Amino acid sequence: MGTARVAIVTSDMGLIHDIDLPLVLAGLRARGLEAEAVAWAADSVVWGDYHLAVIRSTWDYADRLDEFLTWADTTARVTHLANPASLVRWNSDKRYLLELAGRGVPVVPTRVLEPGDPCDEGDFAHPHGVVVKPAVSVAARDTARYEPGRTTDAVAHARALLAQGRAVMLQPYLRRIAEGERALVFVGGSFSHALRKGEVLTEPGVIDNSREPHPDLVQHRPAEAELVTATAALEALPAAPAPLYARVDIALDDTGAPVLMELELIEPYLFLHTTASGLERLVEAVAVAAQARLTAR
Repeated sequence: MGTARVAIVTSDMGLIHDIDLPLVLAGLRARGLEAEAVAWAADSVVWGDYHLAVIRSTWDYADRLDEFLTWADTTARVTHLANPASLVRWNSDKRYLLELAGRGVPVVPTRVLEPGDPCDEGDFAHPHGVVVKPAVSVAARDTARYEPGRTTDAVAHARALLAQGRAVMLQPYLRRIAEGERALVFVGGSFSHALRKGEVLTEPGVIDNSREPHPDLVQHRPAEAELVTATAALEALPAAPAPLYARVDIALDDTGAPVLMELELIEPYLFLHTTASGLERLVEAVAVAAQARLTAR
């Protein structure tokens, strides 16, 4: 029957900085699989030679979105891609939050401004301030929060993004984000582990694309309400093959209720170096999927 071959898909940046990458590769090789890290944009890669391609640290995809989505569609035609190309495309634009909210998922209130839409200070009025971010972005890039008295600065930020042809998302600043954003990781549709991280947008009015996207990580035991919200988000996904992995980012609103901040299905950091059991779950899920594809060929 042969040996299952797995590509753990990364980027040039990921090859250097993804500290979970060697752990996943070692785990798969220990199970007898042929596993290697492959940059998605590398030249001369024959993706059909792999039984499974697992997207992990493709951290440059937002800067090359059309190219990346074309790669995903093309690769999915010659091998099994996880997560599926249809989910990757859907998840690449944060306007998916509006869709999930329409399906009853508790989501941080979100308004989207499209290029050409009016952009006035009244759109940015909120008693606790507002967060301005592009609809396509990773690691809080080109994102900032503004205090209530700084609406002029918030409008300028939004207009600059709109002038670049980028859709803009406006969200109220959640004061209880200071208590930590929860990152709930699911593998094969089942809850695996969770961490809590410190506030990212610590300085009002500052766009800092070099900031640490996951500061002050600590292990987290999610409350039942957090698990319910995370599960609701996953159950509201559009019809497609189920995701192999997902990270559901949750914060608390002013009432203490959990609301969805983001549903990460493309290249979320899964914090596998912090949890042996989480690493084992992902490696096992990848190994099972790869063996199934080997058998099916």
